[in-house]
Amino acid sequence: MPADGRTLASGFPGATGDGLHGLPFPRDPSTRAAPRMSGRVTVPVLGDSARGTIVSNERAKIIRMFNAAFDGSTGNLEDCFSEPLCAKNDERNTLVHDAAVLQVFAALDLLELRLSDRRLSMGDTPAKADRRLSCTLVRFDPVCHLHFKCNRRRIIDDPNLWACARALYRRPGMAETVRLVQTVRHHHGGHENRNPHRIIPINPALDFTAPHGR
Repeated sequence: MPADGRTLASGFPGATGDGLHGLPFPRDPSTRAAPRMSGRVTVPVLGDSARGTIVSNERAKIIRMFNAAFDGSTGNLEDCFSEPLCAKNDERNTLVHDAAVLQVFAALDLLELRLSDRRLSMGDTPAKADRRLSCTLVRFDPVCHLHFKCNRRRIIDDPNLWACARALYRRPGMAETVRLVQTVRHHHGGHENRNPHRIIPINPALDFTAPHGR
């Protein structure tokens, strides 16, 4: 990883770069919006190109904005935050994203059990929790299992979680956002403290397009 942190360069296959301003690093949109900023830069970031500022860098809020704020432009009225699901969404998000390392597999065990009698984690309809879970499931085996030492087992060893991962991957617009080769190279090649020799694992081939039965 460059000394300046993550890069937005488009030279890597699948990377799009910053097509709006051509900025090289994720910190640049933040300092462009607030030149005196000295805090930690995180992703994702939702920006306002007309005003040249950052709207939010909190993924839960960004997901909630995308759920309804652009319905008039996109015509997509799918609601991941319907009232009956909101409380359950918050509970499931806590389970999936805030579990400590030692609780990771306890959370996965619970999800595997819950998925035994439902199509997705909240039922038959994709919800906010499923969209966030999809990122975890897609990255777990090629990154977390080895790089973050979460190697008790893999997602493909849990039939319900693996089927759910494939079902979420097949949702419209999901596959286009997945760049596993880039994700693997970033984590294994960019975290020198975890992988000082920057050895990139070959990893098993994962077929997210295989039939999932959900």
